[in-house]
Amino acid sequence: MRIIRRIKGKKTYFYLQQSFRKNGKVVTREKYLGRKMPRQIDTIKTVLMRESREEIFSKLARVRKNFQGEWRKYPETVKRQEKEEIAIVFTYNTNAIEGSTITLSETREIIHHNVAPNKPLKDIRETEAHNRVFLDMLDEKEDITNRVLRRWHRRIFQDTKTDSAGQFRNYSVSVGGYIAPDREKVNNLMNRLVVFIRNADASAVELAARAHYRFEKIHPFGDGNGRIGRLIMNHILWRRGYPMLIVQYKKRKSYYTALARDEEGFVSYFLRTYLKIHKTWS
Repeated sequence: MRIIRRIKGKKTYFYLQQSFRKNGKVVTREKYLGRKMPRQIDTIKTVLMRESREEIFSKLARVRKNFQGEWRKYPETVKRQEKEEIAIVFTYNTNAIEGSTITLSETREIIHHNVAPNKPLKDIRETEAHNRVFLDMLDEKEDITNRVLRRWHRRIFQDTKTDSAGQFRNYSVSVGGYIAPDREKVNNLMNRLVVFIRNADASAVELAARAHYRFEKIHPFGDGNGRIGRLIMNHILWRRGYPMLIVQYKKRKSYYTALARDEEGFVSYFLRTYLKIHKTWS
């Protein structure tokens, strides 16, 4: 989406232009803004963006309906086995993205057979802890709050980051070229994020994308934000009846590239990726 300025004679006119895919074709839409830039430009952008995503939201609704229809058919024992396998695959990928040396097969051995590979103890401990937190997250009924997020962080890192596990940072950090908000703003920003998640008027998949993006930009913990952020998005999806999304280690470059964009850019990436992974349900 971009703003276009056209000059006709001595007059200037502003338009909002967006290209999107509809029925398999790329469609370009323009909205006339006037001779001056309107103050409510962000609201106009949001409305236009949602209109362009109607087809995507329709597919997402089918994903939920078809997934729930199939999930209800499973016996409880099978559901538990499915959750355990998802937990293993998710734990492997989310830890690998953050530098863990534990492979997928080693993750399975650690979880199923308590067999520790010849790898750093830190990676083994975080694998065990993350798997437990993920499975508990699927079954717990609590909404996302700062207390819940700090508890997840503490449980995952209590053996490996003993001086910071479960605590929001009280120092400044930067990630690559991105400078996170000042430490004095962290609590307020996190309170606002929790309220946003609770009250947002958005589809579950869009909400998962926006919550994950905003959490990563706040970067409330000194370390471990990626893993907590990916737990947040799957908590939102699962609690609202949608299949979860596993960001694959081998696709991490496109994921990081999307996170470096603005929020709308990340949401577009997230929606496309989600539908591609769950196309069998749509």
